[in-house]
Amino acid sequence: MRGLPKAELHIHIEGTLEPSLQFALARKHGIQLPYTIEELMQKRRDFANLQEFLDLYYAGCDVLRTEEDFYALCEEYLQRAVRDGVKYAEIFFDPQTHTTRGISFSTIITGLSRAIEAYRDTIEAKLILSFLRHLSEESALEIVEQARPYAHLIWGVGLDSGELGNPARKFKRAYEAAEKAGLCGPEGNNKTAHGGEEGDPSYVIEALVILHARRIDHGVRSLEDPYLLQVLRDNRIPLTVCPLSNHKLKVVERFLHGKDPVWLLHEAGLCISVNSDDPAYFGDYVAGTMIGSLRAKPLPEDEVRALAVTLARNSFQSAFMSEDKRNHYLALLDAYIAA
Repeated sequence: MRGLPKAELHIHIEGTLEPSLQFALARKHGIQLPYTIEELMQKRRDFANLQEFLDLYYAGCDVLRTEEDFYALCEEYLQRAVRDGVKYAEIFFDPQTHTTRGISFSTIITGLSRAIEAYRDTIEAKLILSFLRHLSEESALEIVEQARPYAHLIWGVGLDSGELGNPARKFKRAYEAAEKAGLCGPEGNNKTAHGGEEGDPSYVIEALVILHARRIDHGVRSLEDPYLLQVLRDNRIPLTVCPLSNHKLKVVERFLHGKDPVWLLHEAGLCISVNSDDPAYFGDYVAGTMIGSLRAKPLPEDEVRALAVTLARNSFQSAFMSEDKRNHYLALLDAYIAA
């Protein structure tokens, strides 16, 4: 599983901030954290819901202050991704988390981009600018303007943070402005959005219809709407599923009757990939996350292996890339399976 070539499409770079790096950066900047490293690790073991996680997540970002901090953060993720067999990654970054506390957009994107360039011979990575949906659309529009000079470093846009009460329609103008600013890839189509994690299926529908998202992040509550499932299935609209995150944030317990989302969505005939979301908070990176889901159902080994290959293939099929590049990565996967 760790050697299986794969893409990771739902990874928040701020969510890869391990306690060890958080404390190292706190010491560097003379920040007194309100807990010991052991207490922080305990806090990260269990969350009641998405908002409880987000509160800890945003507080942790305060240690990220310089270009070198963002470089170190991205470097640690890329090293782990390579060990997990990730050949291609589309990485979310949340600039508003940092610009609202006085960090320049240039500092953020330069640090992340330098790390991506340093590792380009071992992993291909792209940056997806993600708007924070709990903030105003005006804030998102301001970020579009700050990002405009760096459009060549940005591969697409997304939408994350607290879902409930913050529907996709709130960000229609921000997505349109991002496309005009060249932040949505060479053809202007690299748009994704979180939806159907804690929000009902209408959050997914709005992301598709109003934001013209080509991919949905999470999307597990789509299972509640048979018509939406048919649309997702018939149009092969990808879902980037994060099962460990769904378990940790009680989504499985509250909405899926305790059943693993990977198997449920696969059996519904959808195009899904498995991703780690915020691995430093949820306990494992992409290979471990995949292994956990594959073990969630007692099945013969050949069936489990077949699903693993399907998930890896779907990850490349779901990525924002040209057909030539996609065929290159699928050929790597086929060669690995043949070997």
